[in-house]
Amino acid sequence: MTTTTHLLRQRRFLPLFVTQLLNAFNDNLYKNAMVLFVVYSVYNSEAAEAQFSAIASGLFILPFFLLSALSGQLADMRDKARIIRAVKMAEIFIMLCGATGLVLAWHEIMTHTVAIPLMLAALFAMGVHSTFFGPIKYAILPQHLQKDEVLAGTGLVEAGTYIAILFGTILAGWIPVEWAAACVVLTAFVGYFTSRQVPPAEPVGEKQVIDRHILRSSIKLIRDTMHEREVFLAIMAISFFWTIGAVLFIQFPPLAKNVLLASKEVASLFLVMFSIGVAAGSVSINALLKGRVSARYAPASVIAMGVFVAGFWMVCRAWQARTTGTDLMDVSEFLSHPLAFAVLGMLLLIAIAGGMFVVPLYAFLTTKVDPGQAARTIAANNIVNSGAMVAGSLLAVGLSALNVPLTEQVLLSGGMCLVSAWLGYVLYKAEKAGCDKA
Repeated sequence: MTTTTHLLRQRRFLPLFVTQLLNAFNDNLYKNAMVLFVVYSVYNSEAAEAQFSAIASGLFILPFFLLSALSGQLADMRDKARIIRAVKMAEIFIMLCGATGLVLAWHEIMTHTVAIPLMLAALFAMGVHSTFFGPIKYAILPQHLQKDEVLAGTGLVEAGTYIAILFGTILAGWIPVEWAAACVVLTAFVGYFTSRQVPPAEPVGEKQVIDRHILRSSIKLIRDTMHEREVFLAIMAISFFWTIGAVLFIQFPPLAKNVLLASKEVASLFLVMFSIGVAAGSVSINALLKGRVSARYAPASVIAMGVFVAGFWMVCRAWQARTTGTDLMDVSEFLSHPLAFAVLGMLLLIAIAGGMFVVPLYAFLTTKVDPGQAARTIAANNIVNSGAMVAGSLLAVGLSALNVPLTEQVLLSGGMCLVSAWLGYVLYKAEKAGCDKA
């Protein structure tokens, strides 16, 4: 914890930490304000709501799949701080577009023909923005931090991300949509200001020609990254983890509305508990590992996550049998239900276990490769992750189209944790084998 508090006082870390925190806050405030407004105020069909939530998630993820190779090359071959400032400037214009869509939807002006397409276009653009920012926030750490600080820095970045998601989610569920529109624009301006304080991070190694051919550069990037066994296994484990996460996040709003008969504020509370849990897990694993990058606790963490997902499914099934009436419950009514704290507790435990699983794996990606290739490694991870999350989104859409109940879809994600556990176990074996050879 001493290392953690020390980093938060350093200019080599603090501006980046605040900038990425504001980035995550704005992404989630905008996305959740949009999804919750459409799910609760525009559509009135469980299938349509689940499909819209999946489409929104898929649009945000798609740029990671298409543009990560380019973003990784740029981050490794250009000053990372300059790229951060450029993408934060772009965020201002993107949020002006998204805010316009929110205001039009609020006034019920051309909701389906203009407002929703405008909001989805801005969400896609934010996905592009995050595609170029994502590799940098991890790859810059080995340049600005000491080797024994990287895991703590990665944990702080991950925890800060989920704290920001927490506050963005709270605001999205509680403030009027017109206030959310103003807030996303203001946050974009503040984020640009903080980005200007990030110290320079010049390229490490020889400058190379950037390949702008999306397909060719993506294939080459993945091929060049995957030859390192530990990195390959870490990417596979992270990707399968986010497939599970995509299914869970897509189902939360429609599940809250249609299974638990709860308001959008309760749906927001679900996401809040999840964010608190991941942040807690991110910090806790650093304390357990004492700064050492290791997958030692990965298998147990994700098995625990699967057990807690099964517990969440059981509580939802019991709730479904107990709940009567058609009015949506507000937060106070929800909390008065006998099973409310069981629902929230299971969500919290799912997220803690998930945070403990994924944070050390991200640290693998920046410490097991040459610093001059760190951003490209993160970008390769983002390509595979995004493909996995798009697959998760399509799976959710398909299951909803087949009228598979939301609670059963949640249980499926719990079973998928077994695959992540196996990948984590294989990674830890490879890690031990590498240590024995050294």
